[in-house]
Amino acid sequence: MPIVLGYDESPGAVRALSVAIEVSAAFGEPLVLVYGAAAPGAMGEEYQAHTEALRQTGRIALAHAVDAAETAGVTTIVEMLDESPAQALLDAAERHQARVIVVGSYGEGPLRGALLGAVPHKLLHLSKTPVLCVPAAD
Repeated sequence: MPIVLGYDESPGAVRALSVAIEVSAAFGEPLVLVYGAAAPGAMGEEYQAHTEALRQTGRIALAHAVDAAETAGVTTIVEMLDESPAQALLDAAERHQARVIVVGSYGEGPLRGALLGAVPHKLLHLSKTPVLCVPAAD
């Protein structure tokens, strides 16, 4: 049962990567690295440019995460999905029958997370898979 990690190189995600590698190594399970690259809106030239910029950012972030995991001896699977980050993680967790979804937190309070639709907040309410929410380092 793999471990699924949402990774975007944000401060919360960087710490979550360390935790996810530790959990994957402890269970001897692969780490599925997920980046949701859906651009807002769905039309026009700006949409295509925004989508390509998100995908390039995701490729770089995921390459760094793969390097860190492989250095720790953890096998990785990489997925870049054209979905919102929360939906990408939910879909990956279901597809891989994940043990847990690991996600970083930016330190939002509950109200701000609810108003802005933070990924951890959505996952905690929608996921059938356990969610491990890792706070950003101080």
